[in-house]
Amino acid sequence: MSIKIPCPHCGERPIHEFAYGEVPEVPDEITDIDERDLDRAFMFKNTEGVQLEAWYHIYGCRRWVYVYRDTVRDVIVPKPV
Repeated sequence: MSIKIPCPHCGERPIHEFAYGEVPEVPDEITDIDERDLDRAFMFKNTEGVQLEAWYHIYGCRRWVYVYRDTVRDVIVPKPV
């Protein structure tokens, strides 16, 4: 069973309709342009626990959806208090 993302415009939809969007933070000490591009393309935070994520609904409303996901259990969770 795959994750279902609750889109406020289209309802609950399967994750394969979305593209994950994170803009990685590149450390200032990296000055080589190729290393910066590598970090920007492949080095995601991948935080353990609940994190806010941005997903772009490619095959639906074409809007950004922000959800909290528990990366340990790999499920969408309500906004933490």
